[in-house]
Amino acid sequence: MNGIHERPGVYSVYDASTVAPAGGAVKAIGVAARAAGGAVDKPVTVTGYAAGAAAFGEDETPGMSTILRLLFAGGASVVTAVRVADEGAAEDYRRAFETLGKEDVQILVCDSGEEEVHRALRAAVEEASALRHERIAVAGCSGADPEELVRRAGELNCERVVLVGPDVLDSGGRALPGVFGAAAAAALAAAGGDPAVPLNGGTLRGLGGVSQDYGEGDIDRLVRGGVTPLECAGGVVSPVRGVTTRTKTGGVSDATWRELTTILIVDDVIPAVRAALRGKFARSKNNARNRAAIRSQVIVELEKKLAAEVIDGYDGVTVTASEEDPTVCLVEFSFSVAHGLNQVRLTVHVEI
Repeated sequence: MNGIHERPGVYSVYDASTVAPAGGAVKAIGVAARAAGGAVDKPVTVTGYAAGAAAFGEDETPGMSTILRLLFAGGASVVTAVRVADEGAAEDYRRAFETLGKEDVQILVCDSGEEEVHRALRAAVEEASALRHERIAVAGCSGADPEELVRRAGELNCERVVLVGPDVLDSGGRALPGVFGAAAAAALAAAGGDPAVPLNGGTLRGLGGVSQDYGEGDIDRLVRGGVTPLECAGGVVSPVRGVTTRTKTGGVSDATWRELTTILIVDDVIPAVRAALRGKFARSKNNARNRAAIRSQVIVELEKKLAAEVIDGYDGVTVTASEEDPTVCLVEFSFSVAHGLNQVRLTVHVEI
């Protein structure tokens, strides 16, 4: 039913597709990519592959529709996509990222492996997050060996950017650049309902293999260098360990932000507290009674996260009036993130 009538009531429309329907992902994804059709720099929100193909056409060479297929195969529920000009220059991607900056998305991906584009992608997620629209980016390269991937991660060095490698194969065995492995990893991250659960070992749907089988030495070097390595076992492609590119602070090695779950938890807890306070104290007085109520509400939200095992604990919840501005209420608290289980180490004592 597609008609629009004037009579008050509840109306509905529907469509059907047998190809890559929307999943149940809790995070929306933003895509900037070249496409066979569609308007350049115009955001289009789709909830299934068929709608995306109708808006942007089918790729002759891997691009927008390939990314959309991987996203929806991996469980994406809502994708906002922006077609990049065919030239694919860094400035074209910057415009697309700027457009996506105004959209309600939590994860960004693109079809470019160029370093300048990745720098623009990093700037986009940092700027949006500073404006309380927290998001991460998942990026890939093309034909990069482990040394180049580690170098690129070092250049990006951002807790909001994930870099994956190596290049991948689609379900039919066709070679694809690593940017498409990044799209599959983005779908996995979007589908995760619990931010404290690591990506490790999750299935990247729509992929049939990887271009290179990393040895243990390569995996160690990649993880420590801020790269999320992919592997294929039994025909299933998975991230070995989900990490961010943030490996240094002030030029000094720092593993604080290495685990991807850390920033995902931060982006889960802080917006939840912020939304709860905004919803309940939009028009309130800055007096002792309301400050006590604010403190209680913060504790309620933190208790929810504690019960969900998203955080391990919290402390120091204080709410005070600013001495410099009597209209400002200062809320402070600390919390410890829950950690994913990466390894189980056995020590066995054998008696003979």
